[in-house]
Amino acid sequence: MARDLDTAAAFYGPLLGWRFEPVDERWGRHLRAFRGDCEVAGLGDHARRWGQAVAWTTYLATDNADKTAAAIRERGGTVGVGPLELDSGRIALAVDPAGASFGLREGPPHPCSRRPATGRLDWIQLRTRDAFDSAIFYGGVFGWDAPEEPGRHEVVWEHDRVVLRIDGHAAAALSGGGTEAAIDPRIRPRWHVYFAVADVDARLDQARALGGEVVGDPEDTAYGRVVELRDPEGGLFSLIGSRIGGDH
Repeated sequence: MARDLDTAAAFYGPLLGWRFEPVDERWGRHLRAFRGDCEVAGLGDHARRWGQAVAWTTYLATDNADKTAAAIRERGGTVGVGPLELDSGRIALAVDPAGASFGLREGPPHPCSRRPATGRLDWIQLRTRDAFDSAIFYGGVFGWDAPEEPGRHEVVWEHDRVVLRIDGHAAAALSGGGTEAAIDPRIRPRWHVYFAVADVDARLDQARALGGEVVGDPEDTAYGRVVELRDPEGGLFSLIGSRIGGDH
């Protein structure tokens, strides 16, 4: 959700090696971002049109958007938009009980979504107040313990966070107690995105030259070397290097 798509494209294109294709959308201008022949993200001017903060929205896959939307409401969440029919599938925008926004999408998977590589989304993390409460909410909504898919989803506690593994691959984390709201009350619980790069440190000067801001020093984590940044319009995201275990 950007304010100015030209500004966003001029930053993320060189930094992550993306190219863009425009899409006609009822919500305003929209760009599909590609790394090579793989679609990796979407950029829209919704922040300007809706008067909201610039932010990345994490979309979680579902087989049935209507059923999932009902489950969100039943478990104390809010569905603010949709489900709506778009070219990319049926989508909805929601807020979990702690206040973190997210999306859901019903449709065929992107052909490259299970192939981690440089310039693509590699990791998502929910920064919230209570990771266990959030795990119960999302697990119930998205069927992480669904009997028809035994063993596909595994929820474990490791490295001070709840980690979701899908088909043995660490796909997401939920961390609690340390949200930025303790420092800045304007920042509420949220999903945070991590884009893969070959060398985190080598990208920092480039990010600054493109108008971005480096938030804190790079650090080594159990999932790879990580640094947090703001894009020129204030949107937060992170870069993550090759994971331990060699996912890239």
